[in-house]
Amino acid sequence: MLAMLTALGPLSTDLYLPSLPAMAKTLGTDLARVQLTLSVYLLAFALSQIVYGPVADRMGRRPVILAGLALYCVASAACAFATSIDMLIAARALQAIGAAGPIVLGRAIVRDIYEGPQAARELSRMGMLMGLVPAVAPLIGGVLEPLFGWRASFAALLAGGLAMTAVVALMLPETIRARRPERLSAASLFGGFAPVLRHPAFRLNAALAGLTFAGLFSFISGSSFVLQTAYGLSPLQFAFSFGFVCIGFIAGATVTQTVVSRWGLSRTIRTGGVCLALGGVGMLVCAALSASSLAITLPMALYAAGVGLVLPSASAGAMMPFVDRAGAASSAQGLIQGTFAAATAALMAAFLDGRPLVMPAVIALMGLAAAVLARLRFPAPAA
Repeated sequence: MLAMLTALGPLSTDLYLPSLPAMAKTLGTDLARVQLTLSVYLLAFALSQIVYGPVADRMGRRPVILAGLALYCVASAACAFATSIDMLIAARALQAIGAAGPIVLGRAIVRDIYEGPQAARELSRMGMLMGLVPAVAPLIGGVLEPLFGWRASFAALLAGGLAMTAVVALMLPETIRARRPERLSAASLFGGFAPVLRHPAFRLNAALAGLTFAGLFSFISGSSFVLQTAYGLSPLQFAFSFGFVCIGFIAGATVTQTVVSRWGLSRTIRTGGVCLALGGVGMLVCAALSASSLAITLPMALYAAGVGLVLPSASAGAMMPFVDRAGAASSAQGLIQGTFAAATAALMAAFLDGRPLVMPAVIALMGLAAAVLARLRFPAPAA
């Protein structure tokens, strides 16, 4: 159930990726404006997390998740009926605000129940199941778009949101151990972030998660244009290529689930950092030397494996010190992670049109930065 909740994110971004070029043509706009439906989604998702975690620390996980799902369903319907790119961008922002609650609180529920490496193992298990969604979603979108048009993808998101609402309403128990006693107010909501942001372990792990996710989201937001425009793939061929990258993420999450209890968070993060750097730099080199789409997808699969190693471990490390503020810690991490990724993707979009090497360069930079930070802050133990 938690994997289904956290899958809202990739489902909402990946299902309609094959339709992005068609959306630009249908709505009479350019690629940069269509790209904003992704960047604005992620930015709204990141900012709205500020509220969900602290509110859920006081009111409980279950009612806040249900409220988020209700908003998600309404916004998905608005996306399906959008008549202009501006209307679609606004509806996507509301969709992101609705999706943020279930995803943030899915992580918080894991922290309610598990500690340290065990929490990382459970997050990676969720990630492994969640990784199936971005592998399958573009394939579904690649079939829906030529048959029914791009609006069908948002109709499918609405159906998925309604199904998840029913499952949560029937099956999800309340997991918070003790609600925080403070009354809801701006001071109590935002004041709870201060001890989280001051903690060195949180800042380190949140920075790692932000760099890692920025590289991944750069691929999510740019790959449709690069692979379909520069490399000439059809929507369905793009979907298969995207699914191959998702296999890398599933492999990394599977390894994390298996080894993190023995290796610990530090070694798992260092290993993932190596995959991030090799995948990012390898993509840049291969894309500069080859005209094949494999120059993008093969190195990106290695980068995605690094994401599967680093992201669950860094998320667990960021939340581990905060037994009574798991919601706030999850919100703060999501805010940092999402805001940085959205800003990176938006900046990349400004230079992407007609420049296929921009995306590999950004991913290489994020991978190298994450690997260096992981190596400096989590050094290997002396022999």
